Amino acid sequence: MYIAKRLTAIRNSALLVSRFSTTKLRSSDHVFVHRDTPINNENVKFEFDKKNLPEVQKILAKYPENYKKGAIIPLLHLAQKQHGWTSLGVMNHVAGIVDVPPMRVYEVATFYTMFNREPVGKYFLQVCGTTPCQLCGSDNIFKTVEKHLGIKKGETTKDKLFTLVEVECAGACVNAPVMAINDDYYEDLTPELTVKVLDSFKSGKPLPPGPQGTRRTCEPAGGLTTLKSEPPGPGFMVRSDL
Repeated sequence: MYIAKRLTAIRNSALLVSRFSTTKLRSSDHVFVHRDTPINNENVKFEFDKKNLPEVQKILAKYPENYKKGAIIPLLHLAQKQHGWTSLGVMNHVAGIVDVPPMRVYEVATFYTMFNREPVGKYFLQVCGTTPCQLCGSDNIFKTVEKHLGIKKGETTKDKLFTLVEVECAGACVNAPVMAINDDYYEDLTPELTVKVLDSFKSGKPLPPGPQGTRRTCEPAGGLTTLKSEPPGPGFMVRSDL
């Protein structure tokens, strides 16, 4: 009887532990399981246009004939730049070019988040939410974009102009917080500068990419502390007899 009571107590304790969570559950803003839609099914074909066909040949030329599958990622990237997103037709076409079963391409396209499996806006906003950017205020950048455009993460504006997503490290930590718009980085953002950048794209006259504050590239935010004068020439501090 004692043993039975102890087993029941241990079981109840385990159930309590298994239900305990310290973080809020968050679902992904993307669905990585294919579902046919009128614009994304096997009957909607894709082919590279005349402009990109030479680029396809350049990419394939980098790989031996029996290793053409190595070109899957660059070909998908090229196709996405042409089509705007990575549809089923895109993946099937790339599979045919590199002579692999379509599933091999599906595996790649659904593994890497850089490939958009759903249509996105003309301007694809990728705000970095990793630690350096978050410490420098990326949470406020998200709030600013959402309020100014009227969308949440993973959504597209009604005019199909902007899509907002959160990404992991964009590799521009020294210029945090950063937002990539298509292939260009907009750095050193504040809520005010973010609105200015978004409005420039709305007007069709995008601001130049890079730091949006006062510094150039990744110079110290507080100004130079070293190399403030002309560096000495050859022979500096070298013995005269050498």
